[in-house]
Amino acid sequence: MTLPERAHPATPEPSAATGRRLPRLTQARAPLTCEVAVTNEFGVAGTVSIPAERDLTVYVDKRELVTLMTLGGHPEWLVLGYLLNQRLVASVDDIESLTVDWDVGAASVKTRHGIHRIEDRTAHKVVTTGCGQGSVFGHLMDDVDSIRLPPDAVLRQSSLYDIVNTIRLRDTTYKVAGSVHACALFVGGELQFFVEDVGRHNAVDTIAGWMAMQDRLPDGEKVFYTTGRLTSEMVIKSAQMGVPVVISRSGITQMGLEVAQRVGLCAIGRATHKRFLCYSHAERIVFDAVPTPLGVAPVAAVA
Repeated sequence: MTLPERAHPATPEPSAATGRRLPRLTQARAPLTCEVAVTNEFGVAGTVSIPAERDLTVYVDKRELVTLMTLGGHPEWLVLGYLLNQRLVASVDDIESLTVDWDVGAASVKTRHGIHRIEDRTAHKVVTTGCGQGSVFGHLMDDVDSIRLPPDAVLRQSSLYDIVNTIRLRDTTYKVAGSVHACALFVGGELQFFVEDVGRHNAVDTIAGWMAMQDRLPDGEKVFYTTGRLTSEMVIKSAQMGVPVVISRSGITQMGLEVAQRVGLCAIGRATHKRFLCYSHAERIVFDAVPTPLGVAPVAAVA
């Protein structure tokens, strides 16, 4: 596997519309897959693609913070989202620059004013569940009750089916190589950003980083989609991103459900084709496309 050459800095101009001071970011993309030799059940040799997992050690103001295992498709947005979702920074405007160098497997973050009490705030780590094992800092649950999601946000059932179908038809690394999770952000029913990584927590952090770098998103309700299960970490991060509805191809954990109920998040799981289970806040769903059971005559949809 050949890694790309050392990335060169890319310096966004301050936003003319908002006056924000966006950080300078490199654009250190890396191959998502690599070819390996295999032998099948008949003893026949061949080649297949597998995900190109790699380690990325994050340094903040020259202090080592964490090592993330990632595909490396959007490492700068991943690091930004990680810092935001861990609430180590309040905004990307607090960061002066972020440089990723795959030659040494490192991301160097330079903040504008430092991170207050970073040693105390990162002392307690919790190992998260699932593939692409990650860690979060112990204070992630501290302010969950302060999260406020849009009270009137709803998702039409027909839009839910469209979202699931959009993901199903998309060309993905998973279809080529397997062993990865995908996450996507939809706004007003339209796909805004799609990302795959070895862990669902990396994918949601990458979307958070991408969102933070946008001046504004289109009007409409935000919906988050993930192929991974809805753990407490995934639910909290989605809520922190201001997303009131989350759809998963998998299920939900007990703690994930408890957090979703507390913050008013509509958690939908087992979403495949026309099937799904809503675990919390079903009042956010507009049932306008109820499937007709076999042998039952169609009924009028709910307006």
